[in-house]
Amino acid sequence: MRRLMYSSVGLVLIAVAFVGFNVLSNGLFKNTQLDFTEQKLYTLSNGTKQLLSELQEPISLQYFYSNKATRDVPMLRNYAQRVEELLDAYVRMADGKLRLEVIDPEAFSEDEDRAAALGLQAVPLEQDGAQLYFGLAAKNTQGDEQIIPFFALDQEELLEYELSRLISSVAQTERPVIGVLSGLPLNGGFDMQAGQPQPAWTILEEVRQQFAIESLKDDVDLIPEHIRTLLLVHPKHLGEATRYAIDQFVLGGGKLLVFVDPYSEADTGTGMPGELAVDKTSDLPELFKAWGVRMLPDQVVGDGVYAMSVGVGAQQRAVRHPGWLALPKKALDSSDVITAQLNDITLATAGILQPLENAKTQFTPLLHSSEYAMPFSAQRFAMLQNPEDLLAELEPTGERYVLAARISGPATTAFADGIEGREKGLQSAENINVIVVADTDMLSDRMWVQVQDFFGQSLPQPWADNGSFAINALDNLSGSDALISIRSRGNFNRPFTVVDNLQRSAQERFRKKEHELQSRLAATEEKLIALQQATDPEKNLELTPEQQATVQQFLAEKLQLRKELREVRYQLNADIESLGTKLKFFNIGVMPILLTFMLIMFSLTRRIRRMQIAD
Repeated sequence: MRRLMYSSVGLVLIAVAFVGFNVLSNGLFKNTQLDFTEQKLYTLSNGTKQLLSELQEPISLQYFYSNKATRDVPMLRNYAQRVEELLDAYVRMADGKLRLEVIDPEAFSEDEDRAAALGLQAVPLEQDGAQLYFGLAAKNTQGDEQIIPFFALDQEELLEYELSRLISSVAQTERPVIGVLSGLPLNGGFDMQAGQPQPAWTILEEVRQQFAIESLKDDVDLIPEHIRTLLLVHPKHLGEATRYAIDQFVLGGGKLLVFVDPYSEADTGTGMPGELAVDKTSDLPELFKAWGVRMLPDQVVGDGVYAMSVGVGAQQRAVRHPGWLALPKKALDSSDVITAQLNDITLATAGILQPLENAKTQFTPLLHSSEYAMPFSAQRFAMLQNPEDLLAELEPTGERYVLAARISGPATTAFADGIEGREKGLQSAENINVIVVADTDMLSDRMWVQVQDFFGQSLPQPWADNGSFAINALDNLSGSDALISIRSRGNFNRPFTVVDNLQRSAQERFRKKEHELQSRLAATEEKLIALQQATDPEKNLELTPEQQATVQQFLAEKLQLRKELREVRYQLNADIESLGTKLKFFNIGVMPILLTFMLIMFSLTRRIRRMQIAD
């Protein structure tokens, strides 16, 4: 009886302790979570912590979320909770410099009017014509406001960056000024070839959100003093005065991000009268020489490993283009703040950068090709019809070619004698800071982003990190690197490297078989044409037995080759399915066995200890 009473009391105490622990943990550890993700997706980055610690004045945040209107939308509610939890973490980390107000803008309320007045995006719901608000507004003590119109569910990996960028833009009393000098229509314009107006490039809109932009003319002879960072894109045929202005700007401590190109496919301008083709090349050879670097003239990198799959026409299979590169993470410098957090960058007909011998500057590669690459003549791409022809011509050199690099260290002027009409300027600098990219096409929308219309609002959907690369570089050159560790953090689209390699290998075999089939078909068709010309129905001339045997041989050969093509495709799927089977066996079979074994060993260990204590 006493043992039963003790057991009942013990069970009650355990139940009380369990309930008490849950109540206490819900209060003390409401927003505490363990983050086991590879890229720490749910942990505030060091960049965010640095940004919040440097806040000088209070910032108020107004988080608008239509809570009652989304009771039947669990996916949206989960994401909304994630946003609120992250905002709470920001407030705790800011040490009183952030104030958060959570608002449910019900229909026809003053809160809904506030959300609309701030410019937040309203999305109509199906029931009763209600409006969904899911955005954020930030305001500093001077009354400056910035907003996130709507938190898109498919951009969760950019959530922390968007929040930090919003706070950073409001906290800055003056945004850094970026001078833009471009030979490409970044601001939009009229496409003569397409015969229609073109909008501004998305990359310029991204830069405009974080920096103040000042456009410079291509004949500028002096970079204004208030510009400390210059974005130079496709500098074609710049005059001597402009080149001298860039030279003096860099030697005077100005930071430069320059995009040059041996063959810019984004350059659709018309040539001069009488010219056979448009000059798509841009370079700064004399300035580059003074900075200890050069871009190989008329050379484009072709890469068999990083070749992109591109479409070549309706109802035709995609082909791999060795001149269009999809660089994975291992092709990016993991030690540089610009590229450390990026995952993939795409380029088109990119050039080759090399350090000069005996250069005093430091040449740090940021982007590079694989070892399965070689240079092609830039003119080869002007006449290219089938990108697969380049794969047949590809003879890898085993060298990894540099596509973008950081240049720093001591440098001298490219104009030792000055220029006519100007006094001699700066002759040298102890340290310059220049980033050179041997491709301009990577900035065009088609190489990294898809812009969708979202209820009248243009919503960019990046599928590569080209934009992040450019913004990171400007961030770093402008002296602000707090946001760099946050950008493109947590890409949920994890690449299946082994599967990609299997597909690439099978595609190579498929391509060889396909070319073999086409060559045999062409030869056989010539024989058939000759046979047809030898026949004459009016004269009752028919195919001889030998000719009929030739036709049957052709048909049998065609069937055999098609069978071989099917076998290649089957083998691709078989290899991938075999890999999947192994992974399933490990996850479903091996892991439970290991866990069971560990539990058994743990139980045996406890029993042995009890027996030792009893003895």
